[in-house]
Formats: sequence, structure tokens, C-alpha cells
Amino acid sequence: MLATLTLPSHADPRPALVRTIRARSADELRKAMRHARGAAVALDASDLDRVLRLDASRHLVEVQAGTPWSALCAYLAERAPELAAFADAGGMPPTVGESVAANVAGPDGRPMVSHVEALALVTPDGELRRASRFANRELFALAVGGQDLFGALYSVTLRVDSLRRSARSCEPPAMLELPVTGEGVQCTLRLLLPPQRMDSLLAQMRECCAEWRIAICGIEARRILPESETLLRWARQECAELTLRLAIPAAIGGCVRSIQLRRELIDIALAGGGGFPIASTFDASREQTEACYPELKTLLAEKRRRDPEERLQNSWYHHYRGLLSREVCEVRWSN
Repeated sequence: MLATLTLPSHADPRPALVRTIRARSADELRKAMRHARGAAVALDASDLDRVLRLDASRHLVEVQAGTPWSALCAYLAERAPELAAFADAGGMPPTVGESVAANVAGPDGRPMVSHVEALALVTPDGELRRASRFANRELFALAVGGQDLFGALYSVTLRVDSLRRSARSCEPPAMLELPVTGEGVQCTLRLLLPPQRMDSLLAQMRECCAEWRIAICGIEARRILPESETLLRWARQECAELTLRLAIPAAIGGCVRSIQLRRELIDIALAGGGGFPIASTFDASREQTEACYPELKTLLAEKRRRDPEERLQNSWYHHYRGLLSREVCEVRWSN
């Protein structure tokens, strides 16, 4: 897992010297963050992969952020062998820290925040802070699902019983493979749909794809359960996460059509009372993003307040900061 600290682009147009620091402890993370002033620093957190403690009486386990799910499940195998479902859950990032940063859904569709008891992260001021529902509540709500923008995550304390229930209630996604003729490349689009309207909305999406002459070559649907504890929550109600695999023609015109198509599909989802997961759907326009995630402006403003030098940046942040800062231009058509 590689988290990158960089200077903001307006600080100095010249290429900055990038130093890579291999972090093995919270102290090394603190030093790296403090030394980030005036330089670009890449933090290699792949060595943060240890189980720190198991509190059997409280059913809690604390692991470093870079710990793979497979390693944690192997560690807990004697106590909860069914947790292997977490390691094999499709669509989940490989490590605990990555899963928390995106607040992904577990095997039963419940977002990751429901399994998190507490976090320990090094904030941009170089301090190691602990956050939970009772201490540093605002930081907890920002950091879970906050895309690593509010600190370098050191460790996560997980609820073992909650992980066990999620693994036991694992619901494999429903999948449909469709024959596709012709050549092209495949891309995916993830949407969130109300379960009761899924059939009608999917029918509209099929018609839309047919009009754009872009084939659907695969459909995957899984249940997502709601949460209300994070600021940038993407699962506000029970919904179906629909993953469409689209066959895009290889020509330039096909790429342009596919972008227009994906935005029309997002419009269908929004009009039907659904939306899209913000961690993985970058095709949405500014208007669509603001309609689906009105809290995004608050999150980005809070990030700038807590990290005024913008030491923590990544591609997700660059995309949405740029998207919301663009000026809206009036479009006029002439005869």
C-alpha cells in the first residue's frame, strides 16, 4: 500500500525531489509527515502488516493498516474460520486500510464503518491521533471513507463479532454474462439502484445502451446496506449495487460515445432515486456529483482546513477538487 505526500501544484512549478520512506511504525509515520514540509514524500506502508493485539474478552482485534485481509483471516482462523469469506469477498481492496479509506461494503453488503471500533492515524500536523465514535468523532467520520485525505492511517481496531456475522451472511452477487459480437475494450460502471425499481431502471439502461450502439457484456448485482456514521456516506439506504460491463468500440468515436452513455446511465439512476459509489465512479459530471453527494464540498473544505499545506494528495482528491472548482460555462447554440 503506497500513500503519497506531495506538494500542491501551485507551491512550486519545478519538479520536487521525492523521497520514499518505508514506514514500519507509528513513529516513522510521524517523522515522515513532519519532514514533508518543503518536499514531496512517498510513504511505503507495505511493512505495516502486523496484527498488534487481540482482545478476546471484548472481541476486538487491532491491525496495522497495510495488513491483508487474507493474513488477518489466517490469524483468526482457529477462532473464526468462516472469516475466510472476508478474504475472498469480490470487489474489496486487499488490505484493511484500503477498505476503510473507501468504506467499501463487506461480504454481506454492510459498509466497512460498521466493523470499525477505532482508528489510529498520523494527521498532517505530524501527531498520532486515535479516533472513534466517542473520541475525535469528527475525525472518525471524516477518515472512514475519506480516501486517505485526513491522515496516514497506522492501525484499525476491528470488531471480530461484526466481521464474523458479515462473513456468515455473505451474499454472492448475482451475475449475468451476455454474448457480445465485434471487437472493442471493456469498461465497468457502478451504479446504486433502489431494489424495488431495479428491473424497470435496468430496462431503461438497456434501451439507452442500444440507442448508443454500445453492448452490455455483463451485469453484476449485489445488496448494499445503509450506514449513517460517515460524512461522505455513499450507502444512504438499502440499495443494489449494479456493475455494468460495457463493450466500448476501440475507435476514438467509441470512447466519446461511451462517456456520454455513462453519464446518461448515471442520470437514469439519479432520476430513479439511486446514485453511484463515489470511490469508483469518475464519469459523473459536476451536476451529477453535487446532486448525489452534497456533502462533498464540506469534506473538501474540511480537508483544506485540517491540511492547509495539502501534504496528503492522491488522484481521487485531484479529480474531485478539479471537478468542483471548474467554472460553469453557459452553452449557447447558434443557427
